[in-house]
Amino acid sequence: MLTGKQRSYLRSLANNIEPIFQVGKGGINENMVKQFNEALEARELIKVSVLKNSADDIRTICNEAAELTGSEIVQVIGNKFVLYKESKENKVLELP
Repeated sequence: MLTGKQRSYLRSLANNIEPIFQVGKGGINENMVKQFNEALEARELIKVSVLKNSADDIRTICNEAAELTGSEIVQVIGNKFVLYKESKENKVLELP
């Protein structure tokens, strides 16, 4: 569980990154979860964009993605959300 200070720090880092995934009308599938896990292991912090033609709302998709990947929700804003998961092998970020 992230503290408010850690979440704030991660939000500031997420401002400068571009979304690397898009979730569309198909929602989140098994292959997407695998890609999320690989990206989280490599980067620890990812931003995902949800397209307007998506069947579910952004909160539902974000919660599902976080649950399936075992990551923490950092931020949900507009049609984007940010996830964080500490890397096991190549730790990149140092939380306050």
